[in-house]
Amino acid sequence: MYNYSYISNNKWRKPLHMICLLLGMVLLLSACGQAQKPSSATDSNTDSSTGSNTGQSSSSPEQNTDPPQEEAQEEPQEEADPVQEQLSQLTLEEKIGQMILAGVQGTTLDNQAKQMITDQKVGGIIFYANNVTTLQETAKFVQSIKEVNQSNPVPIFMSVDQEGGKVSRMPESVESIPSSGKVGQTKDSALAETMGELLARQIQLTGFNVDFAPVLDVNSNPKNPVIGDRSFGSSAELVSRMGIAEMKGLRSEGIIPVVKHFPGHGDTSVDSHLDLPVVNKTEKQLSELEWIPFQAAVKEQVEAVMVAHILFPKLDPDHPASLSDVIIGEHLRGKFKYDGVVITDDLSMGAIAKNFKLDEAAIATVKAGSDILLVAHSYESAKTIFDTLISAVKSGKISESRIDESVYRILALKQQYKLSDKQQAFGDLKQLNADILDWRKQVDAR
Repeated sequence: MYNYSYISNNKWRKPLHMICLLLGMVLLLSACGQAQKPSSATDSNTDSSTGSNTGQSSSSPEQNTDPPQEEAQEEPQEEADPVQEQLSQLTLEEKIGQMILAGVQGTTLDNQAKQMITDQKVGGIIFYANNVTTLQETAKFVQSIKEVNQSNPVPIFMSVDQEGGKVSRMPESVESIPSSGKVGQTKDSALAETMGELLARQIQLTGFNVDFAPVLDVNSNPKNPVIGDRSFGSSAELVSRMGIAEMKGLRSEGIIPVVKHFPGHGDTSVDSHLDLPVVNKTEKQLSELEWIPFQAAVKEQVEAVMVAHILFPKLDPDHPASLSDVIIGEHLRGKFKYDGVVITDDLSMGAIAKNFKLDEAAIATVKAGSDILLVAHSYESAKTIFDTLISAVKSGKISESRIDESVYRILALKQQYKLSDKQQAFGDLKQLNADILDWRKQVDAR
């Protein structure tokens, strides 16, 4: 007797078996396709932040830890530092020379000036009124200095105090620019910026590349014998706004601005050219007035700051600002976070000469954080500073690494402005004079 139930059940067994087999193969193929997607994304170096496979890719531990082989072999190369390269090629004598900015005598290049450049390799020269004659002769004098310096490895700073008003070094053929005080009365920062541009164009006519301007002193003491209308005014806000505008104007024409006279010369009653002024202000008082314009300049990445010979006994009872680690090191470098070039005011001024030996002052100011020592009126003084700093390094009083810090800043500034001793005086005197006259009318109208 046949078992119909067996036949009936067995009748569908083979088709069902085939269907299950086919379903299994489909599922298996599907799973294989899905499993390949993350690895193919990695192979094609697809960014994991895009596409729909982010979750699948992150689940693979190999993809999190092992980058493609060619990427692992590529190591980022450090860019060469052209300033450091130049610094490493200088001798100690050449580095010390870069830290001196000296004055010259007369109106033509003499043997002593040549010797400063060739032997002490001074990094800069400053001109005063007694070095200036006609436009053509002054330009010739400046160029003769640059030509002698071409034997040195670093181009030279050619600097001047060209502020406008009573502090002007330009020959009579160049139209005059009024004082900062007069421009400050307009309260128009656009006019101050044009002032900076015009000052820059003036000194380009004779080949200078550095201007000791703008003055950022707040004229808070009416009895001040040295600042007065050299300042834009008695308000810190006004001096900041107008001074920064002038600084930008100078900078825009390729002239290096030097703001002065940190920490503030506006409340002195003694002329530092003659003796040492004393300002009995606290740090808090200075931060509420005198320091405001300088802090604004630091925020605008000012290229250079000149430090004054003023004693602030409540900050440092022993050293004037120009020799003070408290004022330069702790405040300007530290709290202000300023890493640009620091220049002393003239170390031959009475404020220093009557109270300190030049060699002691030179060591003190370098230890405090100064980069450039300005000594204006004597070849012997420049040589004293040079010899003193060489001896200080060799004896260990000053480390060569400290010298390197300063020279790095100096070289960086010279490279930033692409200085070259082959750069000559240029400009259109007639057009400049017309532009000055037009600008003066705008100032007068305000």
